[in-house]
Amino acid sequence: MVRLRYLKQTSIRALLYPQVSKNYSTIVAASAATNGVVLNPIYSSSYSSPVKKLHAQDVVVTFHDWFKSRGNPFLDRILEILSAHGSVGENEHFQSQREATDVALSRLDLRLTETLVLDVLYYAKDVLSCLKFFDWAGRQPGFHHTRATFNAIFKILSKAKLMTLMLDYLDDYSKRRGNHKTSYHTVLVMGYAVAGKPEIALYLFGRMRYQGIDLDDFAYHVLLNGLVEENCFDGVESVAKQIKMRGFESEVTHSILVKGFCRKKEFDRAETYLRGVLDSGVKLKTSGYIVGALVDGLCKNDQFDKAGKLVDEFGEFHVYDIWIRELVRARKLDGAMEFLQKTKSPEFVVRYVPDVFRYNTLILRLLRENRLEEACDLIIEMRENNVPPDDITMNIVLCFFCKAGMVDVALRLYDSRGEIGLSLSSMTLNYLMNTLCGDGSVTDAFRILKNSLEQGYFPGKMTFSILADALCKLEKLEMMNELFRLVLENNIVLSDRVHENYIKALCRIGRVQDGYFIHEELKRLDKVTTVGAYISLINGFIKANRGDFASKLLIEMQERGITPTRILYRAVIRSVCEMENYEQQFKKLLEMQLPLRKVDRHVFNIFIEGVGRAKKPELARQLYEMMKRSGISPNVNSDLLLLRSFLSGEKVSESLNLYYDILKKRKCKQVYNVMVTGLCKADKPGLAFGIFSEIREKERDMRPSLECYEELVYVLCKHEIYEKIRPLIEDLIGVGRPLSSFIGSKLLLCSLKNREFYETWADSRPPAESTESSSVWRLGELIRLFSDSFTDKLNPDDLEQVVGNCFPLDIYGYNMILRKLCINQVDDAFKLFQKICRMGYQPNQWTYETMVHGFYKNGRKTDADVWFEEMLRRGFHPSESTKSLIGRTLFLALVGDQESPVVHTHLSKTET
Repeated sequence: MVRLRYLKQTSIRALLYPQVSKNYSTIVAASAATNGVVLNPIYSSSYSSPVKKLHAQDVVVTFHDWFKSRGNPFLDRILEILSAHGSVGENEHFQSQREATDVALSRLDLRLTETLVLDVLYYAKDVLSCLKFFDWAGRQPGFHHTRATFNAIFKILSKAKLMTLMLDYLDDYSKRRGNHKTSYHTVLVMGYAVAGKPEIALYLFGRMRYQGIDLDDFAYHVLLNGLVEENCFDGVESVAKQIKMRGFESEVTHSILVKGFCRKKEFDRAETYLRGVLDSGVKLKTSGYIVGALVDGLCKNDQFDKAGKLVDEFGEFHVYDIWIRELVRARKLDGAMEFLQKTKSPEFVVRYVPDVFRYNTLILRLLRENRLEEACDLIIEMRENNVPPDDITMNIVLCFFCKAGMVDVALRLYDSRGEIGLSLSSMTLNYLMNTLCGDGSVTDAFRILKNSLEQGYFPGKMTFSILADALCKLEKLEMMNELFRLVLENNIVLSDRVHENYIKALCRIGRVQDGYFIHEELKRLDKVTTVGAYISLINGFIKANRGDFASKLLIEMQERGITPTRILYRAVIRSVCEMENYEQQFKKLLEMQLPLRKVDRHVFNIFIEGVGRAKKPELARQLYEMMKRSGISPNVNSDLLLLRSFLSGEKVSESLNLYYDILKKRKCKQVYNVMVTGLCKADKPGLAFGIFSEIREKERDMRPSLECYEELVYVLCKHEIYEKIRPLIEDLIGVGRPLSSFIGSKLLLCSLKNREFYETWADSRPPAESTESSSVWRLGELIRLFSDSFTDKLNPDDLEQVVGNCFPLDIYGYNMILRKLCINQVDDAFKLFQKICRMGYQPNQWTYETMVHGFYKNGRKTDADVWFEEMLRRGFHPSESTKSLIGRTLFLALVGDQESPVVHTHLSKTET
């Protein structure tokens, strides 16, 4: 009790929400400290402070003690025996189980009474245990089932919707007359009434009366209620008269009749009858059942205002229970909470404490609507009111801890389930596993799953998917492998998404063969592997240099009706061509591919493109010729792909011949662009610029692509052919192409690295160049600023603006600005780095290398080491020049110490 008061006093908000403000936490902690309490309201599972562990254990002990108090060791032992011998199976097996149960129960030396049997039936957690105990008790010498025990088992079967079983039992019972002390006819009448067969019950009742046998008051009311439940109102009036004639009339009779009026929607008549009974002076033990019947009927007909007035006028415990139940059912939680609060006020005559069922339904509904504070209040209130928890309560409390972010408490209570007699529901297991997965505690989630499987429970697809995704994401693939094996053993069909994520995870860590095994198992089960899984497997085999498997899967995809993308085709073909015996494998792939699709130009083009990227130009030519022999005319794409194949294979002379042959057949600017960019990538700057100049002289209206200009600038800078760069830029601007970030950054890099670049640029300036309105002039001034001929300090903001006026800035452009500032303005470079991060740019390897070199060259070795550590932490691999600069010893020390975190004092402000 003390702990729960403490739990309440520490503030629900502080208990439930980890994101409370620091000031609030400090106030609460200070307040608790004055009372000698150690408080830590933070409940994130990733937080591992000893204070948090102590507090969590305190909460666990509190609820553990409360849960344990609800148990009845004597009844628990009986239920343990009933559940220890399995379920009904084959006849011989069932007989042996029945004998084992009989022996175990007989050893308890029970003194069977009606009360004991009813206690066991109401305490049991499942229908099977109830049936087994009822059967055993009925076979014990000296004990005979009573009307109450029969009615109890009938209600249990009816509630579980086991009508067929119930009717079979009644049919069998009717053949065993005289086996029970209780009237044979009475049992049958009650049984069929509860089973929803009032016509049979009335027929048997008539036979009883004909034989001079009558029902007692209990059975009469069971029959009357059964008739009302099935809307047999003619029979209701007749049986009600019989009850009155025999003097059996009571508050139970009146409440059943009021329920009957409500079933017929005669609410005014029901209220008139109610008031007539209460005003008649008839002595009643309680009026709650009668009023409750009317309140129940009004609420189910959505007349809550009228029902509320009756509750205020005739309120009793039973009425309040009905009122709370109906408010919760109608999701009027605010009304239910307000009513509970009102019952606690001093002017409220009767102190109302809801029973465990009302508490459970209300708390569960609050949890579903994420009203965690109110749910916490009610849980604590239950304990303070000494309401013993049942199985549902314990499951709800575990769900509460999961939703409140206190999964560590829920897990500890789960681990002590044997001591407290906790049997987890499917909802709680799902909540617990889902929360553990979200918390990163997949090992515990997997352990709970295995326990639940041993108990015969398998979670829903959603829970399994969450667990499987978490295992794959964290690469706990051994657990996932065991999980997959369990799935196969239990013939459980999982979602395609789970299988796809599993295969992707295996391929991601290089275990593509294991992924292929999963794929084969799915085929055996006649399940189609998803497109994503196929792509992961194919890419995995490509990385493993197993083009034969990749091509096999590519064909299999198409056989299953999945059309691979052009990129995937190309990658597989390239992988096959990079194998040792590629001719044989390539021929096999082509032979398998052609029958799957109509032999058209598109298929040949894909293959030509693939072998071209694998730098197999001769193979590309063979395909080109094969296409023509098949009667298919190559189109412009075929010609361009063949040209690219020759260029990538460095067949320069053949490329030139093909280029001029194509120009004779068709005039297409794409041919020019492919030829120039191909020669640039083949590292032939002279030929590339010559072809480009030839095009520009002959085709003045043709605008080369931006890629064409970019590749030319790159290769000219690489070979320091600076005199051709300015005319190229002037031509770029002249045809209306923008100066791209790639070109601008490359020119600035050249200016930084080689003074000759700016001098050549300046020397090639025309005598009558325009003023600042010229884009070329502004670019020239920018190149001057970046060359070593300009040594004055620069304002970073002004420099950023000047660069931005010449070409669009991206991370590469900013890297150039940083490199310029790092020459002698390294602190300004650091401020610009912070600004870049705030703007949302992601620094790359060259950004960090620039900063490391800048600090070193300015004599600030300690700062440079910190930047180098940060670079490694970000996962970047330094270049050889950076390694030599920072020193091999320090590099190996930093790389070798992967477990210890690096303190990034200088970089903490740069986190975005």
